[in-house]
Amino acid sequence: MFSGAPPDLVAATASHCLPLNPVRNYANDAILRNVKRNKLPNIKVVLYKENDEAVPLLDWFDEIPARARAKCLARIERLGKLGHELRRPEADYLRDGIHELRASLQGVHYRMLYFFHGRVAVVISHGMVKIREVPPAEIDRAIDRMQKYLSAPAKHTFEEG
Repeated sequence: MFSGAPPDLVAATASHCLPLNPVRNYANDAILRNVKRNKLPNIKVVLYKENDEAVPLLDWFDEIPARARAKCLARIERLGKLGHELRRPEADYLRDGIHELRASLQGVHYRMLYFFHGRVAVVISHGMVKIREVPPAEIDRAIDRMQKYLSAPAKHTFEEG
């Protein structure tokens, strides 16, 4: 009666239920993932401020070319939209809760180190130009700033104005 029919169809027809091995529709899975991402709220991005009111990222921005600054700002905007979802080549995890935001222009690699404060904010510690890898001293500086920030977030959050 069911000769030549796929075994899944036979099982489904025989038991009046869904096929045993349903075929996944990967296009629909991708659409669902995008819908879920678009429903996520944007992540608040804040800049770290030192005790003396200096904002290391803004000081660094004054030192780099305008085009590089524009690329870095575009990366910060993407970080605000995607937060934890941002991956290589735009961002990467370094160690001890410190991540790097990556931008390149004409063979020069610009890096901004950041960390997450819960699931609602990302704090950008500082920026630098790197040659091969992020120096351990720069990561240690970001860790130190993260500890200061976590102990007094309001004191170490830059407010424009």
